[in-house]
Amino acid sequence: MATGLSEHPVTVLLIDDQPLIGEAVKRMLVDEPGLAFFYCKDPAKALEMAVSVRPTVILQDLVLPGVDGLDLVKEYRQHEATRDVPVIVLSTREEPKTKADAFALGANDYIVKLPDRLELVARIRHHSKGYINQLQRDEAYRALVASQQALAHDVDEAARYVQSLLPEPMDRGAIRADWVFIPSAALGGDTFGYHQVDDDHLAFYLIDVVGHGVGAALLSVSVLNAIRSQSLPQADFREPGQVITALNERFEMSRQADKYFTAWYGVYNPKTRTIRYSGGGHPPALLIPDEAGETILLEATGPMVGAFDGLVFETREQRVDAPSRVFLYSDGVFEIEQVDGERWPFQEFLGYMAGLARSGVPDMDPLVSHIRTISGKSGFDDDFSIVRLHLIPE
Repeated sequence: MATGLSEHPVTVLLIDDQPLIGEAVKRMLVDEPGLAFFYCKDPAKALEMAVSVRPTVILQDLVLPGVDGLDLVKEYRQHEATRDVPVIVLSTREEPKTKADAFALGANDYIVKLPDRLELVARIRHHSKGYINQLQRDEAYRALVASQQALAHDVDEAARYVQSLLPEPMDRGAIRADWVFIPSAALGGDTFGYHQVDDDHLAFYLIDVVGHGVGAALLSVSVLNAIRSQSLPQADFREPGQVITALNERFEMSRQADKYFTAWYGVYNPKTRTIRYSGGGHPPALLIPDEAGETILLEATGPMVGAFDGLVFETREQRVDAPSRVFLYSDGVFEIEQVDGERWPFQEFLGYMAGLARSGVPDMDPLVSHIRTISGKSGFDDDFSIVRLHLIPE
């Protein structure tokens, strides 16, 4: 029996109007270990007793006063509590038609009474074992469903918590920002944000913890809080390389249940018209001019954050000379399996994003719709996280 499942002793219920038969069967079974025996003389009370006793096998006589034993077999199969209980017909009849009728109505076995003790016990234990296994499978399935429902509730709560930490859109001034976050059913480890480090510097960042579930989400929230609160004493939050280096030290994977993460962290200074950035293991941010021009990949070259101790992450710099849009995203945005089974080519993703950036569409709904179309799915296998900034140099 599987650990944690209920025990179900072998329980026999005999339905027969002859007390002599009842006593004979009782004597056959009395010395059998782990076996309980119940006897019902009155066929009118057979179903009621079966519901009460919850047998693992019913021994059913066919010739009864006032009722046909086959009708009782039919009743067992129509009642929720007994529909799956094995029924062994005990009868003096050996006609093939009677046997065929019994099986047609749901009987599991047919014995001409009274059989040899060893045969009866063997059949009882055989049918009981199958029924008990079914009961335990059903119990395990119900426990699994309950566990999955509880997990889904926890994941949903975690997703709502992550969403509550995401920033409000910025829709005024020379820097505008918005985002889309669609958690996967299993909840990945994505989180992101943007905030003013000081009057001259806006930080924007995205974290993607490996794996799925509440554990990944909680680690991403811890990293987010460390960035938002600027609680890495050894880091100047205007210096992206210092920030990622400090995160790599603070969230070393051996202290985080072997979890690590990808990260991209940038700082924009509108006075100098520069983006300085760093990160590790993360897809490049995209800098796309509003007018015609090439898409610039802001690629951070470091490895996964937290995976290797003692690293120093470099800071890179990119000038923004004209109004442009920056897209910062997780791999759940572009690593899409299309309906034909092929991966959405990255170059096609870049082309689509360039078109979206210059389309003048005020939101990113077309991107979400396009991905759902090419994947043939309404949901996402991984968290869908994307931040869009519109930088308008003064």
